[in-house]
Amino acid sequence: MQSAVRLATPPPLDSYPTYPLINRKRSPPSRSPSPTRRRSPPVRSLPLRSPPQTQKSLGPGLYDAGPKRPAEPVPRFTERPRRRNSDGAPMKPPTEEEKQAAAKAEYEKLLYMRSGGTYIPPARLRALQAQITDKSSKEYQKMAWEALKKSINGRINKVNISNIKHIVPELFGENLIRGRGLFCRIIMKAQAASLPFTPIYAAIVAIINTKLPQVGELLLHRLIIQFKKAYKRNDKAVCLSSTTFLAHLCNQQVAHEILAAQILLLLLNKPTDDSVEIAVGLTREVGQHIEEMNAPIAAAVFDQFRNILHEQDLDKRVQYMIEVLFQVRKDKYKDNPAISEELDLVEEEDQITHNTKLDADLEVQDGLNVFKYDSEWEEHEAAYNQLKAEILGEAEGSDEEYESGESSDDDEAKEEHDLEIKDQTNTNLVNLRRTIYLTIMSSADFEECCHKLMKVTLPPGQEAELPSMVIECCSQERTYSKFYGLIGERFAKLNRLWTDLFETSFAKYYDTIHRYETNRLRNIARFFGHMLSNDGIGWHVLSIVHLNEEETTSSSRIFIKILFQDLAEALGMAKLQERLKDVYLRDNFKGIFPTDNPRNTRFSINYFTSIGMGGLTEEMREHLSKLPPPPALMPKPESDSESDSETLRARKQGRGRGRDQDQDQDQDQDHFRDHGLLPAHAHAHALGGAHLPVPERDGVPGGQGQARDRVPAHVRLLGLVIVIVIVYAYVTESVTVTMGENIAADEEGKSDYRKPASLVGYAPKKE
Repeated sequence: MQSAVRLATPPPLDSYPTYPLINRKRSPPSRSPSPTRRRSPPVRSLPLRSPPQTQKSLGPGLYDAGPKRPAEPVPRFTERPRRRNSDGAPMKPPTEEEKQAAAKAEYEKLLYMRSGGTYIPPARLRALQAQITDKSSKEYQKMAWEALKKSINGRINKVNISNIKHIVPELFGENLIRGRGLFCRIIMKAQAASLPFTPIYAAIVAIINTKLPQVGELLLHRLIIQFKKAYKRNDKAVCLSSTTFLAHLCNQQVAHEILAAQILLLLLNKPTDDSVEIAVGLTREVGQHIEEMNAPIAAAVFDQFRNILHEQDLDKRVQYMIEVLFQVRKDKYKDNPAISEELDLVEEEDQITHNTKLDADLEVQDGLNVFKYDSEWEEHEAAYNQLKAEILGEAEGSDEEYESGESSDDDEAKEEHDLEIKDQTNTNLVNLRRTIYLTIMSSADFEECCHKLMKVTLPPGQEAELPSMVIECCSQERTYSKFYGLIGERFAKLNRLWTDLFETSFAKYYDTIHRYETNRLRNIARFFGHMLSNDGIGWHVLSIVHLNEEETTSSSRIFIKILFQDLAEALGMAKLQERLKDVYLRDNFKGIFPTDNPRNTRFSINYFTSIGMGGLTEEMREHLSKLPPPPALMPKPESDSESDSETLRARKQGRGRGRDQDQDQDQDQDHFRDHGLLPAHAHAHALGGAHLPVPERDGVPGGQGQARDRVPAHVRLLGLVIVIVIVYAYVTESVTVTMGENIAADEEGKSDYRKPASLVGYAPKKE
């Protein structure tokens, strides 16, 4: 029976057009195919044909597509259908409250997902946080908490010895009262990860403890609890980190030394290899502090170590550690100081020590580690901002506000970008000096040198290096070269800046002239002599020179001598005297030509006279001659001993005839003494000739002592020799006469001088 619908018979295969086959390279089948994977059906090599596009059959295998329809135009911009309410009215744009509510909901959804949160791109997170501006909301406080944790963690991780003074104010900028739990947990984690940084973390805690003692106390409690738990479960690594931190807190006097002693006695009570090793490490860190604060405790601890070393059967390594510890104690902990100089940042009167015992009931307050909603968040933040201003010394009403929503990554990137690199090795300064030195040495004359030096770029604040290098190069020469004086003169006359710098250099080199040897001193003095004689620098620089015995040294006196000799050679004596007597400059020379003290005046007169410039001392000599004589010495009281009076009486009698002959000479001496000169200079003064120095004798200013009592030493020696000769001749003559008389008497039998009474014990009998 045939079907009601007749299907067209397909044409033979030859009627189809032939197409080249596409060879596709298939991958080899897997050796272990998945059981759920379906295998693709085999590809049959059939000719490809296009799908039917007609609706009308034109024959076997042929179809008519029919007329083409005109393409409908597609609009480029279509109006987006407006959102409408359930009643069909268009919806209004959301208000600010609705936007904040939506942002809070999305932020809360992202934070409290089952996976513990999800990654949010930073731009989207900042935009989301910017929409949450209600500080009393839970979401805003949660964001502030996360930012606080991230900020504290970042600052703790990048602290070191060089930047600790900058990190601590930044930590005080965060709310450490609210985040004290976070701070303690982060710093304990960082210390356990890097034990060599323990002294730095202890220094941070010591500084914060001076202003916020509750933070230091909480950290101390947590470290003690952590040590006790680790000791019970035999966790050596945690015990070692906890004891090391506690040791350095004891060194910084955050914890009392009794706590370290209790831990040591606990570890040494039942000694094992691990407990003794931890105790040795703790003692090396805190031993010096205990020795200084409580010596009996240190003695008890080392006695316990000694007993353990002699009695306990420990590992050789642990025994060697104890022996090394005794050697460290013998060396007074020179390699293990309690506090290094760089980390001694807390004054002793500011330290707050917590007397916490090992067996006390302590609270770790784990609730401070997690976020809690604060209904009075703004009030607490304002109170901490006020406390922060007091700690950091900020002015009241500061415009800085606590912005918890800022990203610390952006802040760190900005700080790194704005960081100015400072060269602490003085490499740039050395290179600058080398450039100036090579420029000076490679110049043919001073004009070329000045031209080249003017082209050298001097960094701001280092302009003084050029005058200093010119003077140093001058001092290194074997003899003085006028080349350097001309360079200094040219620069001093070019600009007032260089004049001031050379005047400053004069004061600096005069103060440090004792450091230079004689040849360098001579060159420096002649350089400044050239500058003064050619008015390169002002003569007022001589005001720092005070020519007296107390304020000068041998080097400074040589410097002044060479300086004035060079000035006299360049200007001439007459012009030099005229310049020194200038009305406007006289006040600057009061130290060189003093008139305030007769002793200093005589010292200056003698100094200039000795260097051949006595003509500069005319005014001082005139001033000295006008001074009143010193008061006469008071006579001795009558209560002196009789021996003194007898000595004076004998001295008066011994003068004899010479008194009348010396009266005229004493009158001449009094005359010259009234004029401030010694009798030795009377002849020169009367002739008005050369100026002679005015010496001082026995602490009494020259020319005002008792001249008749001042006998020269060679005269005294000559008189003593004459007296000895006279006495010797007199004694010899007397002995000779006596012996002759005795011999004559012996011949007559009238004398028994061979047996004097003092030798035979009795007196001779008289006939």
